[in-house]
Amino acid sequence: MPRIDDYKQARELGVKQLLGKNPDLVARLSGADMRRDKEGEMSLSLSFQNQKIAMTWPNFQFRLEKSQEEIPIQQQILLLHYLHGALASSGAALADEWISFQEVPDGRFYLDAFNKRAKIPLVQAFGAKPDLMVKLSAEIYGAKPFDRGDFSVVIKVLPLVPVALILWKGDEEFPPEGTLLFDKTVSKILSAEDIAWLAGMVVYPLIGMARQKV
Repeated sequence: MPRIDDYKQARELGVKQLLGKNPDLVARLSGADMRRDKEGEMSLSLSFQNQKIAMTWPNFQFRLEKSQEEIPIQQQILLLHYLHGALASSGAALADEWISFQEVPDGRFYLDAFNKRAKIPLVQAFGAKPDLMVKLSAEIYGAKPFDRGDFSVVIKVLPLVPVALILWKGDEEFPPEGTLLFDKTVSKILSAEDIAWLAGMVVYPLIGMARQKV
């Protein structure tokens, strides 16, 4: 498990990648809104997991706009990487072509982490009640119906990063199965490691909500 010092170092590196960049360009290419207050202080408003996140510029402080609560450092790192990736890729337009995690560059190297953080927990939590996954995804993330598997949704996790959650019902011969798919442009914006983290950030809130309903 990474130590907090590792997270702090990763955050510092993410900040350094954005320092000196044009904030208006970063906002435009990432799908964020640039805001300036009366004093000229700048912040980016970014939709993440169906919530608005405010990031000050150039101080890079991340807070939920609604509660002003600081978001976890792992999420801060992911968003820094997303903003830099969107800038580096010139705001890669969605291809509307879906790929598995294994098809992401270096995806096979991080496949075990991806399965442990996202795929296996998804199937364990919702394989026997896939309709609950669909319901909770809509409630929490504003997910839209998808046309893969027996039950599936698409979640707009970030403006340029949709994620599909897919489940197949089990039967007498085979147990339930599931997977997550990504728009093929995701690797232009995020690394395989970031994608694995992001997938877990999507799945675990759903599991938490499902447990509350038991």
